[in-house]
Amino acid sequence: MAQPANTFDTYDTVGIREDLEGMIYDISPEETPLLSAIAKVKATNTLHEWQTNSLRAAAVNAHLEGGDTSATAVAATDRVGNYTQIFKGSVITSGTNDSVVAAGRSNSEMSYNIVRVATEVKLDMEKALFENQARVAGNATTARKLAGLGAWVKTNTSKGTGGADSAGDGTNARTDGTQRAFSQALFDTVMQETWTSGGKPDTVMLSPFQLNKALSFVGNNNQRANSDSAGTVNNNIAVYMTPWGSVSFQPCRENRSRDVYIIEKGKLALATLRPMKNEALAKTGDNEHRQVVGESTLVCRSEKALGGVFDLTVS
Repeated sequence: MAQPANTFDTYDTVGIREDLEGMIYDISPEETPLLSAIAKVKATNTLHEWQTNSLRAAAVNAHLEGGDTSATAVAATDRVGNYTQIFKGSVITSGTNDSVVAAGRSNSEMSYNIVRVATEVKLDMEKALFENQARVAGNATTARKLAGLGAWVKTNTSKGTGGADSAGDGTNARTDGTQRAFSQALFDTVMQETWTSGGKPDTVMLSPFQLNKALSFVGNNNQRANSDSAGTVNNNIAVYMTPWGSVSFQPCRENRSRDVYIIEKGKLALATLRPMKNEALAKTGDNEHRQVVGESTLVCRSEKALGGVFDLTVS
């Protein structure tokens, strides 16, 4: 039926108030599983150092009754370190923008955005910990960089053709090799090597794509795709049990998809020289400028307690 003549409808009305929700929806991921899981320690210099050592290999130990005792050779400790990396983000807003009323913000535009920047910087830190990146001492024109996991793991690795491990002390990155599919055989081999080296791995950090590959692992202790009486389907690999230890699988968005890390969380730490701080910067006019800044580095207490399955296909 047609509209009656001269009907004054919403198309004619001037001044209808806008209908805008007082909420801002953001589904951007903000989890940092590695950063959140490892220990936190204090750094007091831009080069944070620590020492590592290991026992000699077991040997036949039998001696004559009444014989003299000779001194046993003792190996010196190894001194290693990593440079702190400065992480920062900033926001600048006009004085007017901080005074107007905007939807979806309980406080000022500055307050809203500084929280977002802090979350973004935290994600940057997570990405740096996973990077195949050598440490950089830096200078007046070059930023310092921490050595990521790719520059530490060398003893217990599986790599593609042409791949080469790093020196294992953060001074150089590993060389990527030809990619191949992730498999249970590759994973189990590195688990065994890590245990043989003395490690007690408890967590596997991997991309969602590689986790889907891990869901195909078979074994008596990996019961998947089961349906309970309520009709719930369980397709999860919460714990994978091997003769060399049980590990949980943790999907990570900031990890390179071609790398799967097998870690003992107690052998990694984040050393912080400057805790993350929200601070005001000098005013340059009718505006407010604030930054979020912090300085930290990755501590690899023993790379022999870590493993890596590298050079994996990602699609």
